[in-house]
Amino acid sequence: DYELCEEWGHLYPVPREDLINLHREHLLHLLEMGDMDKALQLLQRIEDPGICLAISEQSLDQHPNLAASHFLADYLTGHFYANLTTARRNEIQALYMGSKVLLTLPELSRVNYFHLSSRPLLMLEQLLMNMKVDWVAVAVETLHQLLTGQEIGFTVEDIDNLLSKYAEKALNFPFALKEKRS
Repeated sequence: DYELCEEWGHLYPVPREDLINLHREHLLHLLEMGDMDKALQLLQRIEDPGICLAISEQSLDQHPNLAASHFLADYLTGHFYANLTTARRNEIQALYMGSKVLLTLPELSRVNYFHLSSRPLLMLEQLLMNMKVDWVAVAVETLHQLLTGQEIGFTVEDIDNLLSKYAEKALNFPFALKEKRS
């Protein structure tokens, strides 16, 4: 049905907003089905870069599943980096990094941290608070690799400061001396 509507759009004038809505729904459908290749082909078929940008951004704002969010964030930064405001660029890159970190977690645990996918530092802090040290190690390594040469609102030093803060808390042993009674 989407492809038929797309053909119709080539034959008859369709208002820009309707065209964007059609392509957005088609893209989200393909992404939900896990068909990234067809989703990429759809985006490449769209001739107007303004429409393609609008479709990609609106789709990302619909908060699709993890793989779809990762795909859209990667596509937007790869194809429309210069067209995005600095704040939007940072937001999308943070979502890309957060989704990349989520993909390193065990599949059954991802749902517990999905709501933090656009805030990788907060996700890292949550993992630390939940004592998921092995997961934190992989997440930190992933973030270190992704942050090289990136400017997204937080740095490697911010990650190190967060780790230092929790390491200090882990070594803090509050206790009171008790008197020995005979």
